[in-house]
Amino acid sequence: MMKKIIVLACLLLFSIVAFPQWIMQNPAPTGNAMQSVFFTNATTGYTVGTNGTILKTIDSGISWNPQASGTTKSLLSVFFTDDNTGYCTGSFRTILKTINGGAVWTLLSSGENYLSSVYFTDANTGYAVGNGATIIKTIDAGITWTTMTVPIPSFYYLHSVYFTDANTGYAVGFAGTILKTINAGIDWSVQSIGSTTTLHCVFFPDANTGYVVGEDEQGHGIIFKTTDAGSNWVALSSGTNQTLWAVFFTDADNGYAMGAGGTILKTNNGGTTWYGQSSGVTYDLYAVCFTDANNGYSVGLDGTILKTTNGGGLGLDEISGKANYLNIYPNPASTTITIETLAKGSIAILNLNGQEQIHQPITEPTTTIDVSTLPSGVYIVKVVGEKGLQLGKFIKK
Repeated sequence: MMKKIIVLACLLLFSIVAFPQWIMQNPAPTGNAMQSVFFTNATTGYTVGTNGTILKTIDSGISWNPQASGTTKSLLSVFFTDDNTGYCTGSFRTILKTINGGAVWTLLSSGENYLSSVYFTDANTGYAVGNGATIIKTIDAGITWTTMTVPIPSFYYLHSVYFTDANTGYAVGFAGTILKTINAGIDWSVQSIGSTTTLHCVFFPDANTGYVVGEDEQGHGIIFKTTDAGSNWVALSSGTNQTLWAVFFTDADNGYAMGAGGTILKTNNGGTTWYGQSSGVTYDLYAVCFTDANNGYSVGLDGTILKTTNGGGLGLDEISGKANYLNIYPNPASTTITIETLAKGSIAILNLNGQEQIHQPITEPTTTIDVSTLPSGVYIVKVVGEKGLQLGKFIKK
């Protein structure tokens, strides 16, 4: 019973401190897996998925309307070069194009291979990757595609492609494969991460800094980072045992990784630490896209479309992680708690309703507070000082 009370209290604390994070949107009815999402501006976006599904929003995700794709093939990736011109790729080498914001989609190509990711560097030049170690390139806005030569076995699957400029690009996939080109796809070199894991997505917030996510041999989530344009890759601690399918950064510090079972991870320090956020779903999340620092979207199984308007909010584990100079012990506590912080200012103890129970100044690096009169439950510790706001939590037995 006590464990249930603590769990409930933690959930209540989460709802008060974190506020709404990711909210389910109301798309047109679909049980299809949504595989990719792309926004051309703050209000207009597209998501694509299985059975040829294409949905479009023009009101920042409030409503999503189906578009006629003309195919029942699975669509795995969507990319727009401007407000009107966009491309989808998918199974059986399906390539679709629109020049009128999705009102009409035209089939450009079909074949045997799956094309899992598409990326354009300008209005005419684009790349798509897929199974069979496939990398194809167009220089005429998709009219024709040329197969590139790659130095990996033909049975390798490439899952994601990303370019940082017109010449420099990366493709990732099976067996820890990371390929790089510095001459617009003419040549590709293999980069090593020292692992045979499967990589599902690559993203570069700038020319030198990049991230790849995927899964290890046990299916646990992995994240690698480079700060030298791929010459070296360092493994980061993801803190999850769920496969990671997608990664996206809004700036050099703030990034998100989406994965199996509704997993959402966020970093606010360039990947050094990752914090779990509440998605509110248990479906796999396959893609993520942000239009600015606060507004983002994620899509996944069973037609799932999620939106955040506050950067995903602040989760309990992030509260603990943010308190780099805030140490609370013992925890749980029955009579007193000791708070260690380098900040000077004041300490407030709040209950789950946000009501202040105790308030006192900070005069020393270590402050002991009598909590013996507080009812049993979970409490928020708020430190306001020269280092700004710091938040922590403790359980009163």
